Amino acid sequence: MNNIVFNNISMPILNGCDLCAASESFFHADRTLDFNVLIYVIEGTIYVTEDGADYAVNSGEMLFLKNGLRHFGKHEISKGTRWYFVHFYFDEQSGIEEFLPNTNPIQQYEPVKFSKALPKFLTGMKGSAVEKKLSELIKYFHSDDKMKKWNINLMLHSLLSEIAMYSETSEHSVTISEKISLHLNEHYAEPFSAKALEKNFFLSYKYMASVFKKETGLTMQQYHTSLRMNEACRLLKSTLMPVGEISETVGYQDMLYFSRCFHRFSGVSPTEYRRSVPKY
Repeated sequence: MNNIVFNNISMPILNGCDLCAASESFFHADRTLDFNVLIYVIEGTIYVTEDGADYAVNSGEMLFLKNGLRHFGKHEISKGTRWYFVHFYFDEQSGIEEFLPNTNPIQQYEPVKFSKALPKFLTGMKGSAVEKKLSELIKYFHSDDKMKKWNINLMLHSLLSEIAMYSETSEHSVTISEKISLHLNEHYAEPFSAKALEKNFFLSYKYMASVFKKETGLTMQQYHTSLRMNEACRLLKSTLMPVGEISETVGYQDMLYFSRCFHRFSGVSPTEYRRSVPKY
């Protein structure tokens, strides 16, 4: 998913950051940058496509765009949208080989390098510590502090570390697959529609299908069908509804087609399944 990876040795270098507000509607620029981009939306929605993946970044959500990858806008960003941006790269030449003084020529300090992937996309961050740190970084960037050149990259490293930890501990970090699963649960009785999913999530169906299969082991259609069949099983076991009515309830207008799908799912027909339920 083109995540940005940083470590405890290479220092992030800030290119620039600011608060932006759209005075007119516009499309995100088509470009390939040699630095990374952090986008955090305060109000409205930012639409951007990176490497074939479409993103809709809403209020309280954050997206990272990776350097070297083309990104552009397919959908118009509305007037009044407000967002923070941070442009940064990593100084791969920096290190901590001389982090500690060599008081003993025999015992050399050997830094332990560890890396961390930043989340691609984060939600539910309004009012969070990350939002506060991001705001403080931008305010400090525009300050007249004489020590700014020394301190600003340390603040950026602290912010990125906070974001990495937030993604692990926050209950609000919801994956794309979880969002899709929730949507399908709410609309299981409706026909499965790739176009409807693309319209709802502003992501390409191909991308969503790939991520969903990787994270759940099922295709979205298989998951959608399993929701219908499990609800049919529940109704067959707990109600006296006719099979035809159950078929319509779970989204099948053709009862014969429903019966074939149910048999493929459970190994028996709906009637046989109902007969197999213990009577108390």
